[in-house]
Amino acid sequence: MTFLLLMALAAGGPEMSTIEPSALEGRPPPSETSPLQERVDAAPSGARLDVEPGEYAGDLVLERPVTLVGHGRPRLVGSGKGSVVRVRAPGVTVEGFDIDGRGGGSIDRDSSGIHVAAPGFTARDCRVTGALFGIYLRAADRARVERCEIHGIPGKEDGEKGSGIHVWNTQGFELIGNVIARSRDGLYIQSSSGGRMRGNLVHDVRYGLHFMYSDDNAFEDNVFEDSAAGGVLMYSRRLTLRRNQFLHNRGFASVGVLCQSCEDSLAEDNVLLDNARGLFLEGSRRNVFRRNLIADSDAAIVLFDSCADNRFEDNAFLGNLSPLTLVGRRTDTSFDGNFWSDNDWPDLDGDGRSDGEYVLSSLFDHLRGNLTAGDLLVRSPAALALAAAERTFPVLEAVKAVDHRPLSRLPDLSRLPVVHPRAQRGSLSGMTTSLGLLAVGVTVLSRGRRR
Repeated sequence: MTFLLLMALAAGGPEMSTIEPSALEGRPPPSETSPLQERVDAAPSGARLDVEPGEYAGDLVLERPVTLVGHGRPRLVGSGKGSVVRVRAPGVTVEGFDIDGRGGGSIDRDSSGIHVAAPGFTARDCRVTGALFGIYLRAADRARVERCEIHGIPGKEDGEKGSGIHVWNTQGFELIGNVIARSRDGLYIQSSSGGRMRGNLVHDVRYGLHFMYSDDNAFEDNVFEDSAAGGVLMYSRRLTLRRNQFLHNRGFASVGVLCQSCEDSLAEDNVLLDNARGLFLEGSRRNVFRRNLIADSDAAIVLFDSCADNRFEDNAFLGNLSPLTLVGRRTDTSFDGNFWSDNDWPDLDGDGRSDGEYVLSSLFDHLRGNLTAGDLLVRSPAALALAAAERTFPVLEAVKAVDHRPLSRLPDLSRLPVVHPRAQRGSLSGMTTSLGLLAVGVTVLSRGRRR
């Protein structure tokens, strides 16, 4: 059983795989139709329809390009048998509504608060509750979803509900400033390229961000926290991760960011704090990780020997139980030029580099990476004895991962985002204090060496 399957099972959801959309829902019968349907059908293409406060029961189908604007947050309450709003025409905008799916519909029919199957759609300032999928974008090129709130259905298992925002076969999409909680996955992106995700907050889901076969996407300034995994990135190329926060993702098999078969991607200026595993890399090649903070993790990096040509530079690794868990017998990943809080080598010439190499992996960490129960022994006398034996008898070393030029001072972390307020708890305050004391100590020490 692979780690990926273990992670899916631990999170209570199905095994990771691509998810094909079902057949499109058509028009509901008259008994399940919204009273707004007649107004929409009578409006000319390009019209703006202003909707007064109130509750509108029934499902609504938009089959011509219109702009639907709610005033005073009117409530669209679905029939409970399908998607509440069904967009089937290009150039539709839905803004300012509360949308209630009443907990009904079918996961097999992609029942959603808003289901979109046309290009050029915009959702703005909407709140979706009680829907299996929050907003579903199906072949909806150039869609934009901004400042929406999506809350999954309480009491349902992950396998019984869909994602907060589900994107399938959609190019050039934008997801900006949304808040998602308690859905299966927060942002699920499949077979979709050229997307931009910025300023979203996702918490208490299975995977905050779930990518499948989606190239050339960028996500920046997002927060993914309190989930089984912050980000699960699979079979995708040329991704850009910048100034995101992956916080407090803990559990039996939890990770901050998992990369499975990802290539030619860049992760910079991200914060990975208090995750069971900070980064998990398998089958991934030619990726660059720089100026990231990885802290308070049980294992900062889990690295499979199926990875190649990855590079870590100018990162800060602080307070992790283990810097590296290596699964396999080789690695050609470069770790040169990072700061490690447990690096004991001095910097006698004051050039900002330690005078000795920092060895990331120990024999116990190698065994730990190949034994599921190894985490239970990470601070045990047996683990310490193995580490001592390794230093005394190098023949015991299974494989060696080394930072040849470790930093003696923290790198420039000024581009890091301010940690999200939801994370202001014990581990963050402790880490903030540690960072401050560490910076002061390193400064005093470096000044003393230059005298």
